[in-house]
Amino acid sequence: MRWVAPAVFWTLVLVLLLTFFGPGLFAPGTTAPPRPAASTPAGDLPVAAPEPGSAASRPAPSRPAPPSGTAMPRSAPVRLTIPGIGVDAPFTDLRIGASGALDPPPADDTNLVGWHAAGVSPGERGTALVAGHLDTATAPAVFARLGELDAGDTFDVARADGTTAVFLVESVESFRKDDFPDRRVYADTPEAQVRLITCAGPYDRTAKDYTENLVVFAHLHAIRRTG
Repeated sequence: MRWVAPAVFWTLVLVLLLTFFGPGLFAPGTTAPPRPAASTPAGDLPVAAPEPGSAASRPAPSRPAPPSGTAMPRSAPVRLTIPGIGVDAPFTDLRIGASGALDPPPADDTNLVGWHAAGVSPGERGTALVAGHLDTATAPAVFARLGELDAGDTFDVARADGTTAVFLVESVESFRKDDFPDRRVYADTPEAQVRLITCAGPYDRTAKDYTENLVVFAHLHAIRRTG
């Protein structure tokens, strides 16, 4: 067996090491650079998480805030349209009765809503009151499905001046008639708001009336003009 001369031997070793591992093997304290990431289409670039407390990190509000200062001139309502629950009804004028409560619309008309004609008109700054029956002695009435509305739903009030007030529902709540929050429901507001009111809850046969009222709280969301 022939031995390779030491100088030649170590030269061969060095050549082999450089061939398989490259010059970085002998650079103390360094590491191989990371492999470049695969290219990503511009529309799919990852987005960094927002900083805590920034606007982007906070959850969106559950309902839009009322548009401050938005209101319409006074005009009588002509028609209420709530497509989601099948409402398409004309208005009649209502007055405050001897008991101090808002009189209901005529009981024999199943497709009629009323508004407090001496108060704020829908779309005008303040709180407009709109009432309708849940049912009559013989059939469901105009607000039979009012409780199906949810926050974020919209409805339209066509007005005599040719405009349409679009309202956004904030909440739908039921209250016992013997503990009704008059101030919360009827109090004036700096924005254009509306309350849709009907009966709810169990029917009291002795009193011949329902035990609760259902109230839809909504504010003016948009204005449409015809013509």
